[in-house]
Amino acid sequence: MNLSDRIKHQVDANFDELVATRRHLHSHPELSFEEFETTKFIADKLKSLGYDLQQITETGGYIDIRGENPDSKVIALRGDIDALPIHEKTDKEYASKNDGVMHACGHDVHTTCLLGAIQIIDTMKDEFEGTIRCIFQPGEERLPGGASIMIKNGVLKKPQVEKIMGQHVMPLIDVGKVGFRSGLYMASADEIYIKVIGKGGHGAHPHQNIDPVYIAAQIITQLQSVVSRHAKPSIPSVLSIGKVIANGATNIIPKEVSMEGTFRTYDEEWRNKAHKLIIKTCNETAQIHGAKCEVEVRKGYPFLKNDEDLTTQTINWAKEYLGEDNVEELELWPAGEDFAYYSQEIPASFYRLGIRNQNKFDQTMLHTPTFDIDEDALKIGAGLMAYLALRELNQ
Repeated sequence: MNLSDRIKHQVDANFDELVATRRHLHSHPELSFEEFETTKFIADKLKSLGYDLQQITETGGYIDIRGENPDSKVIALRGDIDALPIHEKTDKEYASKNDGVMHACGHDVHTTCLLGAIQIIDTMKDEFEGTIRCIFQPGEERLPGGASIMIKNGVLKKPQVEKIMGQHVMPLIDVGKVGFRSGLYMASADEIYIKVIGKGGHGAHPHQNIDPVYIAAQIITQLQSVVSRHAKPSIPSVLSIGKVIANGATNIIPKEVSMEGTFRTYDEEWRNKAHKLIIKTCNETAQIHGAKCEVEVRKGYPFLKNDEDLTTQTINWAKEYLGEDNVEELELWPAGEDFAYYSQEIPASFYRLGIRNQNKFDQTMLHTPTFDIDEDALKIGAGLMAYLALRELNQ
C-alpha cells in the first residue's frame, strides 16, 4: 500500500474521532488570546498521543514530531485556534454554547485537521528523516496577530524551521477539492480610524455650525482618490470605509463624526506611502471646511506571499493525493491573515480547503452567524496536511 492509500485508510478509521473533536471545539469557542480551555483540550489530546504541548504564549504552543536524524530538516504545520465575536444562528446540536462567540472562520476545522495529521504522522516516525513542528496558534483574528507574538517568542527557532505550511477553509470551493496560489496571495490589512470634530447646532441653521457630517462625506469621497489616482495600476489596492457614526437627529447637527475603515494592498513601499496620503487627505479636507480631524492608521498584518518553489511542490503533491481535477488555482484574495508573518520569515505555502456541499445545505460565507461546513472536509484537511509534510521530508 502506497503512502497516499495508507493515509486515507487511517483518516477513514479516525473520521468519527475527527468529527467529535471538531464539534467539541465548535461548541466551545473562545475569543483571540482567551483560548484557555481550547488550549487545555488540545494539550489533553496531544497527551493521549504521548506529546506535551510546549506553550510559548499563554494560549499558544507546539509539539515536535521527530523522525530519524531529527535535526537534518525541520518543517512546520500551523493551525489557528481562536473564534470570533459573533452570535451563532444555526440549529445544529454542536452550535456554540458560549453566547456571542462562534467559530465562524473555521479555526475549529484547522485545529481538528492538525490534530488529525499528527495522529497519522505519529505512526510513521520511523519512515521519515527530520522534524515536523506542529503549531497551535492563538489570536489570528485580532491585532497584532498571534503569529507575530509566537515568532517573537521563538516558535521558528531551536531548531530553525526551514519551511511552513498551513490551510484555511474556503466556502467557495466544494468539499473534496483544495485551492493553491503561488506568489502573492493575500493582502496586507490595516485599520483606519477617523474622527471629524466640527461645531454642532440646530439643523435649521447650518451657517452657524461646522457640519462634521458633510465634512465626513467629503473625506469619504476624497479618500477614494488615494487608490484611484496614486496607486500603480499593477498594485491591487482596496480602501473602504465601513462604519460611520454621526449621532445627530433630523434637526441636530452633531459636533463629531467617527468613521472606521480598512486599507489593503500587496506592496510594502506603496502601503507606507498610502498611509501618509490617507492621513493628509483627512486632515486637509477637514481644515478646508474649518474642522479638525484625528486620524489613526493602525498597521495590521503584512501581505501573504506563497513561496513559488514550495507551492509548486505542494500543488504537485496535492494532485498526487487528491487527483488533478481536485486541485484548483486561486485568485488574489484581499482578506488579511496573520499566517503572512510566517511567510515573511521563511518559505511558506498557504492553501484553501473546500468545505461546500450544496446538496446538503446552503453554504454561507466566513464570518457569518450561519457558517458551517461539510464535515467530510475533515478527511481531506487532515490527510492532505499529513501527506504534504511527509512528502516534503521524504523528497
